[in-house]
Amino acid sequence: MPYAHSHPELSPESWHSLEDHLHAVADVAADYASCFGARDWGVAAGLLHDLGKCRREFQEYIERVSRDAQQGSSGVDHSTAGARVAVENAPHFGKILAYAIAGHHAGLPDGSGAGPTLQNRLNKEVPDCAFDLARGMQMPVSPPLRNDPDDPENGKRVGSRLSFFIRMLFSCLVDADRLDTEAFMDSERFALRERSVDISHLASRFFPKLDDLVSRADATRVNRLRQTILQQCLDAATLEPGLFSLTVPTGGGKTISSLAFALNHAQNFGHRRIIYVMPYMSIIEQNAAVFRSFLGDDAVVEHHSSFDFDTPEGQEDSAARWAKLAAENWDAPLIATTAVQFFESLYSSKPGRCRKLHNIAGSVIVLDEAQMLPRHLLLPCLEALRELTGSYGASVVLCTATQPALSKGDDFVHGLEGVREIVADPQALHSELKRVQVENLGEVSDEELASQLAEREQGLCVNNTRGHAREIYEILAREVDAVYHLSASMCPMHRREKLSRIRECLQQGTPCRVISTQLVEAGVDVDFPVVFRAATGIDSVAQAAGRCDREGRLTEFYGTAAGRVYVFYPERGLPPGHLRITADIAQEVLRQYEDVLDPEAVEMYFRHLYWRAGQELDKNNIRYKLEEDVERGNIPFREIDALFRMIEEEKESIVIPLDSDAEEMVNSLPYVSHPGSLLRKLQPYIVQVHGRWLHHLVAGGAVERVHDRIPVLRNMDIYHPELGLCPEEPGFRKAESLIA
Repeated sequence: MPYAHSHPELSPESWHSLEDHLHAVADVAADYASCFGARDWGVAAGLLHDLGKCRREFQEYIERVSRDAQQGSSGVDHSTAGARVAVENAPHFGKILAYAIAGHHAGLPDGSGAGPTLQNRLNKEVPDCAFDLARGMQMPVSPPLRNDPDDPENGKRVGSRLSFFIRMLFSCLVDADRLDTEAFMDSERFALRERSVDISHLASRFFPKLDDLVSRADATRVNRLRQTILQQCLDAATLEPGLFSLTVPTGGGKTISSLAFALNHAQNFGHRRIIYVMPYMSIIEQNAAVFRSFLGDDAVVEHHSSFDFDTPEGQEDSAARWAKLAAENWDAPLIATTAVQFFESLYSSKPGRCRKLHNIAGSVIVLDEAQMLPRHLLLPCLEALRELTGSYGASVVLCTATQPALSKGDDFVHGLEGVREIVADPQALHSELKRVQVENLGEVSDEELASQLAEREQGLCVNNTRGHAREIYEILAREVDAVYHLSASMCPMHRREKLSRIRECLQQGTPCRVISTQLVEAGVDVDFPVVFRAATGIDSVAQAAGRCDREGRLTEFYGTAAGRVYVFYPERGLPPGHLRITADIAQEVLRQYEDVLDPEAVEMYFRHLYWRAGQELDKNNIRYKLEEDVERGNIPFREIDALFRMIEEEKESIVIPLDSDAEEMVNSLPYVSHPGSLLRKLQPYIVQVHGRWLHHLVAGGAVERVHDRIPVLRNMDIYHPELGLCPEEPGFRKAESLIA
């Protein structure tokens, strides 16, 4: 009997037999795939995936591994055999299985073309023993796609739907294979994955704390409205799974109310987990802290690049160890993640990213700040949401203060159908929660803007660019004290310290004028009586307005919307491109609506924006590429993976040794062979810049690459204590002048 895995601490008779491994993976993959009605597919994928391990060369390899106690690449292709067997034994469905089986280590291949495509893999010779082992194995009988007679678009989306099914099946196989291998190779690690809480446990923790919070809340107008929103969310949780929208103005308690809906809805319909998808890591960190306060550390997993799963030495934490493992496959009751992680995984070809996809099926997905879906990928993103709710048992909540016009209509034929609004009357709710008046100032000079800010004890000015924010800050700082600057040029640790001082001033009622880039709109909890916003789209104006009279205290006192948001055009105009387009459309809507934040005005804005964008809503033609050759079963998985990038212009990270803790970690970097843990701990000290800036900084000696790849700022003269990283500072120019 051939073996699937050897073990250096076990004798050969105790090694992992191939037969046991194939059947164990088949059982687990079948269980996963049953969530979306594809149990027989999971069985077949599991039974076939490692047939190539029967060949003599692979058996010799695992004997060497056991003898030398050293893992490595076998150099023996053991995945093509199962793919070949699938195609020959199941002529109608075999190629679908073949993608998942052939790619379960190297990733999903493209269907055809040059290189290691599926077609080229299937032309390879495979050992006879693979066909011998496959005799009598179960092949799938259920169709991969189920046609909905009520959806006339089904026939036009075969490639998209089929690629989605293959990724889901691939996910089931990859996760089942990794888990069974881990159970044999490292049983202690495998045991750590067991969790003791599920959705019902979360509900029993959450609702008593929620009742206590509601009972202690001040009897203000805003709190009364928050309780109304909460009750409507609880009532809507009984509606059938599918697509929902939750349109609540900023400050209306969306986070808690949406969690209440998700928990009740999951209990009512058997959903397995809740997934919060958010646009910024700052929002994730803020909301995850809220979730943990209600649900506990053993229920919540953050999955984003800044989160450090490592526990300090000597402080072993079972919850932290569990969370690190659960992040691999999202086997947790509540996941808090970024839109980048979520959507790029749904269009990925890589095993590590796709491993978790089957756990998205049958979940409640709360898409926070839904208006921030990237315009250049909007249609592929909507296709993913349509497929998750239509074929994979998920419920999706589009949660935002400015609901984008994502529903299907005559002017947006690719929109979503059947989206149900949770709030009974968004228009009435907007009127009830209205706390600000938006006024258009027209063109304003920098000096005039600074003068208006100087006249106010407390105020916020949000600019479109770092350069403009810096200029306003420098003008204002010459006129008055208590001026603060916020931008992405500051590392997170620096921003947190600055925000702490700003909040202290706001709470104490002392002077506080803040000049910021758009980052302050990313869920930053501050409350100013007046906000100035450089011309932009209505969704961004609404986000800025969310920092004005946030708790409604001014409005409560004066009995009318007392906060003021002033939209201004910078004297030098707006940069070309998306920003200018959104600002121009906003101006069109402003001329038609007295209240630009009115839900009707917001919908008109997005309708105009999407109509004007046209083909730009699928800039890389992803949907076309999926349909192009689907009749022959060819799907370009790797090409799509490369094209689906939420952030079009990649940035580079620079470590800023801002304090002694950061300096100590930076000094340790050259002496560790695997710096991943240190880098995660250094996330609060990182600033991202465009690649061209990093090139200049390295060339000028201002930045040193540690380990030949980790950029660390060495010329601290160009990190300003108020402004953050300023590569145009004289200190940098002197270094640059040394270059021949």
